[in-house]
Amino acid sequence: MIDRMDALNPTHMAGKPNRPLVSVVMVVRNVDRFLAEAIDSILGQTFTGFEFIILDFGSTDKSKAIASSYAARDERIRLHEVPNCELGEARNAACFLAEGKYIAIQDADDVSMPDRLLWEVEFMETHPDLGLLGGAAEWVDTELRPLWTLYFPTEDREIRTALATRCPFCQTAVLLRREAFAAVGGYRVAFAPAEDYDLWLRISEHYRCANLKQVAVKYRIHPQQVSMSRREQQTLGVVAARRSATFRKNGGPDPLDSAKPITADLLRRLGVPQAELQTSLFSDYRDWVRNMFMAGESSVALQVAAEVLRSDWEHVRRREIAYLHLLVARLHWRQRRFPQSFSAACHAARPSLAMHFGKTLLRRIWRLARA
Repeated sequence: MIDRMDALNPTHMAGKPNRPLVSVVMVVRNVDRFLAEAIDSILGQTFTGFEFIILDFGSTDKSKAIASSYAARDERIRLHEVPNCELGEARNAACFLAEGKYIAIQDADDVSMPDRLLWEVEFMETHPDLGLLGGAAEWVDTELRPLWTLYFPTEDREIRTALATRCPFCQTAVLLRREAFAAVGGYRVAFAPAEDYDLWLRISEHYRCANLKQVAVKYRIHPQQVSMSRREQQTLGVVAARRSATFRKNGGPDPLDSAKPITADLLRRLGVPQAELQTSLFSDYRDWVRNMFMAGESSVALQVAAEVLRSDWEHVRRREIAYLHLLVARLHWRQRRFPQSFSAACHAARPSLAMHFGKTLLRRIWRLARA
């Protein structure tokens, strides 16, 4: 069932006589807990003119067996396997296998809304100058319980402004024009796991971009996400993508076009201040801890926060560190570890906040004692 081939070769882009309009691509490695839901969300789309490329790149769990069982039942699925490789290489392999006019990205731990492809294809077909289209995303926990909805700028001008400082797309909601993907050479492996942000920047330099106002996907928050397991490398990739775009904008050669790997030392040699690297990394860690808190993953959030706070953040503003201390206090409180909660609050930079939290804590403990 699994086609063992050198899918990393972009010559597999060659077309077939009756190509589908859309190629949905999904790369898979050790996601058996969520994989079936992700596949079902594509097979259940109201738009049916697609092929579904699933590429496994080194799973050791039940992921390959799950994908194989679906491929045996639905002829739209093209199942491939490559040896264990980098995420960016796997994404390129899957995308260069695509035969459709459009490439839809689907991550293996997320869920697409039933009308996602219908909305996106209709929009792209009526906007032929677009190279990249995304949509709003509902963030959910491991059980798909809703947490909040993230809306992105919808117009090209707003998106270009946002791209200078952040990523205004949810990758698992994106539909790409295949010619745009090929024109810029696909993902750059060295930027993984921020390879998507780098790709959007490069596509935006040649094509218009947009986001749908509708919620296109459910984006799952869980501790095993690549954005956590490779947090520091992702931050370096984001900073590198911005610096790379600046060089191109100024008319110079891209110094990171063949960089491998991207390191903090490399970025410093390119003029990125240590303060920028440190503040970016702290901000990303803080946001991840907050997301885990919102998703109810208190234990892992506490573990990561404790590791972060043990480090020296000389370039990070004190109020940012205070925020993380107070978040730790809330995490301890949720676990009914009241002394640790009070201690974390007292470490906050602003004494007034710590005192306020401490008084609130003491009042609640008193009520509990009297109950």
